Amino acid sequence: MHTYIIAEMSANHCGDKELAKKIIKKAKDCGADAVKVQTYTADTMTIDCKNDNFKINGGTLWDGKYLYDLYKEAYTPWEWQGELKQYADEVGIEFFSTPFDKTAVDFLESINVPRYKIASFEAMDYELIKYAASKNKPMIISVGVSDLEEIQAAIDVCFSAGNRDLTILKCTSAYPARIEDMNLITIKDMIDRFGKLGVNVGLSDHSMNIEPPICAVALGATVIEKHFTLDRSLGGADCGFSLNPEEFSSMVKAVRTAEKALGAVNYSYNIKNRTFARSLYAVKDIKKGEIFTEENIRAIRPGNGLHPKYYSQLLGKKSLCDILRGTPLSLNCLFK
Repeated sequence: MHTYIIAEMSANHCGDKELAKKIIKKAKDCGADAVKVQTYTADTMTIDCKNDNFKINGGTLWDGKYLYDLYKEAYTPWEWQGELKQYADEVGIEFFSTPFDKTAVDFLESINVPRYKIASFEAMDYELIKYAASKNKPMIISVGVSDLEEIQAAIDVCFSAGNRDLTILKCTSAYPARIEDMNLITIKDMIDRFGKLGVNVGLSDHSMNIEPPICAVALGATVIEKHFTLDRSLGGADCGFSLNPEEFSSMVKAVRTAEKALGAVNYSYNIKNRTFARSLYAVKDIKKGEIFTEENIRAIRPGNGLHPKYYSQLLGKKSLCDILRGTPLSLNCLFK
């Protein structure tokens, strides 16, 4: 089992291409399988309009800003992304992106990204999903603001494009997300519902904790996405819900440990430890022909004797040989 771990750079490059490269290298050093950016411009996301419909509120990190201004500040310049992809290839980490419209998909095709991620707030944009899926690359879709019907619709659209390589991510679309709002047990339900269709399930985690990814892996998640920054003090639109390298590295190590602990379905046991199990022993000297009773045989440790399941069958029967106290019972002394 190997969980695919994504370090989401998003806006944490703070408009500095060299910082973006440092994030890529550090993500690799911390054990991430991939680093992800977002491909949009302010104009492909929204319009420059300053009425209240476009003003952010509701307790977010960005309250008081207008959507257009936020996206203009946070976007990753498209002219960087080919160079960042090439640098990631050199470093040895996968680089891909979230497109927010068809022109972004076309651009990302031109730099040959290996997969596509659809963000939660675009998971109802079925035309975008269909277009990205038509490129026949692995698809990841966050479903943080989708209900069951909408999740199924997104899956159906992806499949209708001939693409069945799909992972859906449980996501709590709050920034940062509170632990008590995450409801990770939903991952198990998602696997039960959609796994039979061949859909994988993962977690896009916006909390400031490393425990949710570990829980998610234990529940069957195959992908973990987590926002990543070199240093929260550098700022950036997403720094308030991003892990620093030390935290991210701890998360990766914990996930890898969880994978080892989960292992595979296995009902066998360590034969050496079986020595400490109970078995049937003579606890008094027993003569040949003497009756086995609760006083002269017991199920005790160690486990070198007869299985305790024979206890009730032995009681009241005669021994076929002399048995010294402390001798493990064996089939040789069983009753006729």
